[in-house]
Amino acid sequence: MTLYLLKPIETGIVNPWLPWYDKAFGFVVRAESEVEAREIADKHAGDENTGADWLQTEHPWLSPVLSSCHILTSDGPAGMILRDFASA
Repeated sequence: MTLYLLKPIETGIVNPWLPWYDKAFGFVVRAESEVEAREIADKHAGDENTGADWLQTEHPWLSPVLSSCHILTSDGPAGMILRDFASA
């Protein structure tokens, strides 16, 4: 199994993460493939999954245009992998 890091991509055109409340902003998922990782994130999403059809923002965790999905490895500098924080 592989660990994947999924995060929103700010496109500037459509943003299923606005407004920010009741939404998920990142996942670390263990899966066999990127497709499976995206499906797992989609199943655990918040209200970002209920975007307007005409904006094509429903299920943004399945879309490589609206979300990134990268394999996590032990390579790289020390640092925070994911801090999912929102303050009102």
